[in-house]
Amino acid sequence: MNNTCLDINPQLEKYYLPTMYAIEFLLGLVGNLSVIWGYLFCLKEWKCSNIYLFNLSVTDLTFICTLPMLVVYYAKGNKWVFGHLMCTLNRYILHANMYISILFLTCISIDRYLLVVSPVKLHHFQKKWNAVVICLSIWVFVTLELVPLFIFIDVHAIGKKSSFQCLDYASSGNPSQSLIYSICLTVSGYLLPLCVMFFFYIQTARSLKKIMQQRTKVQVEKPLTLVILAIVIFLIFFTPYHIMRNVRIASRVENSTMSECSKLAVKALYTITRPIAFLNSITNPIFYFMLGDKFREQFFSRLRSIFLRKPEVTNQKEEGFNRSTGLNKC
Repeated sequence: MNNTCLDINPQLEKYYLPTMYAIEFLLGLVGNLSVIWGYLFCLKEWKCSNIYLFNLSVTDLTFICTLPMLVVYYAKGNKWVFGHLMCTLNRYILHANMYISILFLTCISIDRYLLVVSPVKLHHFQKKWNAVVICLSIWVFVTLELVPLFIFIDVHAIGKKSSFQCLDYASSGNPSQSLIYSICLTVSGYLLPLCVMFFFYIQTARSLKKIMQQRTKVQVEKPLTLVILAIVIFLIFFTPYHIMRNVRIASRVENSTMSECSKLAVKALYTITRPIAFLNSITNPIFYFMLGDKFREQFFSRLRSIFLRKPEVTNQKEEGFNRSTGLNKC
């Protein structure tokens, strides 16, 4: 029956995955290194939002550094040559990056909301020390949340002992047990943060519209556009992956009623969504950093002072509410 089905999975794994991961590595490496360099050498005063964003870029950069191994793995026809431990560690970092990023993005949505509704008042959430504690708590929480993942990752020896097959999470382990864990992980790691993010971004949008109706001189079109884009990008990147991951695991259950052709189609769709879910590592530096006027000006001013050997010009203009987009205040 398999002979009548169109199986594009070998082509996707040999050409699509290496290409996408290579692009993400090159662009993500440049973007995140630039942002980290900018924060360390350009930003003199750190705010609470800077702490969340810096941790987000460190998380993305850690994940980006694991992509060359995946490129080699899929280009070699699913032959893992980096050892059993690195396979498990690679899959852990991949998932840790996703769920840590989601939680940091959720924190940023809360911070933006507080900046809009009360730009002068300093809330407990926005204090620097509390931001550091929250970041450390996120790292610990996600690590504990992903401990069961080590049980489900399979590493199979291929021929020589130095070559392995490092299967992705949805294609590994006992599918019945893995499905239960995957659903719990989807709810706790994605759906709950998504609901929190939606709530605060909707409240932020409402507050910005009220400011527009008051006909004040404050320009809110840009921050309002960023709020809408943040929600859209979040949904496009993460939703298809979580849906297809659970469907992929369900298709592997022993008593599944899916036909072989349907299983192949599910696997192909799941494969397509995997690199898309990690495109946020490329867009985060652009969307959350470079669109901040103050940071962007300081970043390029620092670059000009280095390459043109001119003294760095500090921007003395007062940072308005409409220009900062809520990223550089606390």
